[in-house]
Amino acid sequence: MQHSNIVGGSTAKRVINCPGSVALVQKMPPKPSSKYADEGTLLHDTIAEHLATLKPLETFIGKKHQDQVLTQELIDDKLVPALAALDEIDPKQEMMYEVETRVGFGDLLPGVFGSTDFVGRLGDKAVVLDWKFGDGVAVTAEENEQLMFYAAAAMRTTALQWAFEGATEIECVIVQPPMIRRWTTTPERIAQFEHQLVKAVKQAQSADAILKAGEHCRWCAAKPVCPQMTGAVDRALQVQLKEIDAAMLGQYLKNADVLEGWITDLRALAFQLLEKNIPVPGYKIVQKQARRQWTDETKAIAALHDMGLPRDELFSPEEIRSPAQIEKVLKKRKLALPDDLVKSVSSGTTLASEDDSRPAVLQLGDLRAAISKLQ
Repeated sequence: MQHSNIVGGSTAKRVINCPGSVALVQKMPPKPSSKYADEGTLLHDTIAEHLATLKPLETFIGKKHQDQVLTQELIDDKLVPALAALDEIDPKQEMMYEVETRVGFGDLLPGVFGSTDFVGRLGDKAVVLDWKFGDGVAVTAEENEQLMFYAAAAMRTTALQWAFEGATEIECVIVQPPMIRRWTTTPERIAQFEHQLVKAVKQAQSADAILKAGEHCRWCAAKPVCPQMTGAVDRALQVQLKEIDAAMLGQYLKNADVLEGWITDLRALAFQLLEKNIPVPGYKIVQKQARRQWTDETKAIAALHDMGLPRDELFSPEEIRSPAQIEKVLKKRKLALPDDLVKSVSSGTTLASEDDSRPAVLQLGDLRAAISKLQ
């Protein structure tokens, strides 16, 4: 699924509320994908292919996207409920529809486009539907900017205009298994939204485009460098706790998600830069704290049994206890844990300040440079 780097369905709310974010986001490096995003893409691709071909869902078991594989469990938990929701909208299966269609605004907004999950026509009503397969934030359909973007773009896309010709209603639907959320609006409301979008995109192209923080910042990739966000953090740090009363605290808590998201994205961006050997003054990548593990559980069990440890002290309930737990048991018996039974293993890397005692992890570029000096 390709989307415009100016504005698309998922970013329409942000761009309308904060036109200045367009330029900032375009300067950011692309975010790496995640297993959740890859799973979502796999499910979108599968349900689209199923609706286009009407092949049984089970024939797609084993289908892959990146490292994600379609299983019977995913079909039962996600795809079957999603199709049941579609049956609720079209119980007689009379609706004409198209899936996974690129839509755009043509000369009205050059370079602005997106991809619709599902557009259909049922009687006098056009249907614009979006699948949401994530288990996170519940998404509402009412006044949903993403759905209105798709509706407006589809109405200007030749391949989908048949779904809107003569329609008196436009139903916007979010299917987020097991929930279905529906909102019926009019072509006039979609035209109003389109006017808002055109105005925001034109403003985004100006040097003094407005930047505005708010709920729409949640998924913005530019949070770490946004002046509005950094200003919000500065103001939050300047407030002394003793000066905050209960009423004000309630207002501050509304900003918690925005600030926490900004901090998370800021750290992720710094980590990404350091991984690519781009210095971030004052910070480095280090190994996470090492955790002790058994070098060989079978040998450890035999050795500890020989030291006199009974089964109930060795296992919890069926697995061998951790080296730290066994060490406490042995101390009570005035025995030491043999060094050859354990090893220290790091669980990965993390961002740390420059004054952290752990050495910086040698990145691939640094390693190549070191090897070239030896040759």
